[in-house]
Amino acid sequence: MTSLAEYTLKRARRREATQWEPGDEAALRHARDALERDKREALDLAVKARWGALAIIAVLLPFINPTWEVVYYEALLLGFAAIGWAQRKFGQVGQSRAELTLIHCDLILMLLVCIAPNPFAAVDWPLAMQYRFDNFIYFFVLLAGATLAYSWRTVVAMGTWVALLWILGILAIAVFSEAPPAGDPALAAYADNPRMVAVLDPYSLRLEVRVQEIVVFCIVAVTLAIGARRASRLLLRQALLERERSNLARYFSPNVVEELSHNDEPLKQVRNQTVAVLFVDIVGFTAYAQTRSPEAVIGTLRGFHGLMEQEVFRHQGTLDKYLGDGLMATFGTPSTSGQDAVNALACARAMQAVLAGWNAERAAAGEETIRAGFGLHYGPVVLGDIGANRLEFAVIGNTVNIASRLEALTRPLGAAVIVSDDLIRAAAEQSASSLQGDLECRKSQSIRGLAEPMTIWVGR
Repeated sequence: MTSLAEYTLKRARRREATQWEPGDEAALRHARDALERDKREALDLAVKARWGALAIIAVLLPFINPTWEVVYYEALLLGFAAIGWAQRKFGQVGQSRAELTLIHCDLILMLLVCIAPNPFAAVDWPLAMQYRFDNFIYFFVLLAGATLAYSWRTVVAMGTWVALLWILGILAIAVFSEAPPAGDPALAAYADNPRMVAVLDPYSLRLEVRVQEIVVFCIVAVTLAIGARRASRLLLRQALLERERSNLARYFSPNVVEELSHNDEPLKQVRNQTVAVLFVDIVGFTAYAQTRSPEAVIGTLRGFHGLMEQEVFRHQGTLDKYLGDGLMATFGTPSTSGQDAVNALACARAMQAVLAGWNAERAAAGEETIRAGFGLHYGPVVLGDIGANRLEFAVIGNTVNIASRLEALTRPLGAAVIVSDDLIRAAAEQSASSLQGDLECRKSQSIRGLAEPMTIWVGR
């Protein structure tokens, strides 16, 4: 039996190849995780719906049959409730033998309810009368629950199994049913109306009605299976969308993710764009890491990266990449805002503030404080996806190199932050207030890799 996960993944790879990149195992895992979550939620919902339906039926039965024999059916309802609990406990994405066994237990128990005489019945009904009590409708309750928790193929299979079980029940009663007594006066009164005799005869199986029950049930099963199939495909597409949003959230601020989610492939447009670039790096981290355990090193990096990333997103920036003990962020990607230089400068200052607060906590805990260098520049870059099977949104150009060199220059100059004059001037154009603060202007500063000196602003 092909499960929901197996079917949707196979179909997705064959018919929706444009959504799955070759070898994209991460996407497959993400889809399977989403299907696993949905299966668990569906099982919970199906079992709760089952228990609710059983409770309603349990209350309804005494009104339909106000005799002691109803106790037998109430006990059988407890059996259905127990099967539902077991299905919830053993449910998983891939159909297991336990799940299939429990589905068969459901159907066999329902068949027993429909055709087996009630041992507590006060009246000795002919066996054929078991088919005349219209209990077959309760199979639809099981079928409805299956559409919530199982794959479309399982729903079709249930329709087939019910049809076969119903036919086997008819054959069993036809074999073991006693012969009707002769000379029934009620039937003799309608001797000239054979159809009326067939309706009234308690020994008649009424095969045309039984066939009609099977046909209608199979039609409903196929219809529900088509709906379940469409729902599974929609679920897979939703899982892909969630994955895309999750991937975007790793790099962009929430408001940018929201904007990108409403556009069609904006990142694949290769273009030139003027952006602000920010580099951050921990000063002396190599020496720091050599004297500490791997756990302490990774813990420090996670804490530092978490604080810096938070400020990038809070100031409408994009996390371009982590660089060991540092990171690169851009402001104005994937689209410009008119405040990119201002946001970059404000972000650098906010990073310094949260770093100071974190260092106060570390000092109070007896841990060594962390120093970081910040380099910022504003200028033209090239934007676009690079890579083949694994695509990466890239920001390339001399502006990136200059921002990195400015961050490296913080060591020899003993500075905490160095900002290019281009970014300061752009920020002044974007904001009416003065943004230099305590930054000190230094003209004609030589930058490694640049032929011409440039004006920079240095902060301690």
